Amino acid sequence: MIRFADFEFDARAGELRRNGTTRRLEPQPARVLAVLVERAGNLVSRAELQQRVWSGETYVDFDRGLNYCIAQIREALGDSASEPRFIETLPRRGYRFIAPIVTDAAPDFVAPSVNHQTDTVVVNHQPQSAQTSQRIDISGLAAFSAIAVVVALIAGASMLMMRRDAAKAKPDTRVRLAVVPFDNETGVAEYDRLAQTLTDATVARLASDPVRLAVIGNAAVLRVPRSNRDLLAIGSSLNVGHVVLGQVQQIDGHLRITTHLIRTGDQSHLWAHRFEPSAAETEHLDRDVSQAVAEAIAKRLLGS
Repeated sequence: MIRFADFEFDARAGELRRNGTTRRLEPQPARVLAVLVERAGNLVSRAELQQRVWSGETYVDFDRGLNYCIAQIREALGDSASEPRFIETLPRRGYRFIAPIVTDAAPDFVAPSVNHQTDTVVVNHQPQSAQTSQRIDISGLAAFSAIAVVVALIAGASMLMMRRDAAKAKPDTRVRLAVVPFDNETGVAEYDRLAQTLTDATVARLASDPVRLAVIGNAAVLRVPRSNRDLLAIGSSLNVGHVVLGQVQQIDGHLRITTHLIRTGDQSHLWAHRFEPSAAETEHLDRDVSQAVAEAIAKRLLGS
């Protein structure tokens, strides 16, 4: 157990303890912290960390991996790169652990010393009769962590294969539909934003039910102008059975929103609704329209 500030670091378990709370670090960040603490007060070069922590794993993106490890350690310690309390960055050179290692409260404990030739931390206990030594092998932590990483990778690959197999065995039964951008038919450019807002609100509302609905709202085929729009082509290219579309219109100076739910196979209307909001009702128009569309789909396509 290595102590600094109000932290205790168990190098073997890769655990940081503070005020009765334990946080387990990932294997590689734990190994990096173990090396830095072992060499507390001294510069540890990036090359040394690569050799000590990654050893022969040449396929690893070392720079990105080390940066990730340092970020994880700092986050666990509540440290800052700009105002470090524990880990100081020496640009293009490496890192230095700058917090003093403190002595354990036990009366027979002496602060650990480091044997750099054998890569071990020696913890000296001094009972009254004789002095004994216990060595904490940092390289043993590295070997154990490497095995843990390999086991985790194998387990992750196995789980991914199992999920893929399960996905193949269980077909996607969700209702697939597309939301066509609402058309601004007023001839007034200011209503373009309203049309886009209604489209986005409808997509977001339907996408909030991913268990039952697979919603497409961003495909290029959906942005074809209304005069050239082909619902059969949309259904075929996106593999959707239904589309939602709408128009923003201005009739005799009054705003009108018309929404439709259409089956792509025969282009028949399953539902349509017209909104003619007052000026006071336009504030929540996106909510009202998207909610009405969602309720219509739930009733006609989802049976609820």
